[in-house]
Amino acid sequence: MARVPDGRLERQLGSRAMEADAFHTTACVWLSLATLVGIGLNGALGWWWADPIAALVIAVLVVKEGVATWRGEHPCC
Repeated sequence: MARVPDGRLERQLGSRAMEADAFHTTACVWLSLATLVGIGLNGALGWWWADPIAALVIAVLVVKEGVATWRGEHPCC
């Protein structure tokens, strides 16, 4: 099973490109998980409101990461 990158190896190697790739992989994992949970709850249990909640979670994550990038807190930018 593949592991989610946590950035330790990338920092040890001093590779900004690998750090950026690890960050983006982690972000994609969280976005995919939110989407899957929203669709799954809607399909399995008929919870129509699960999709909009998942969309809000995704929006919060995107805004949070955008603000962090704007402030220069991510090594990729």
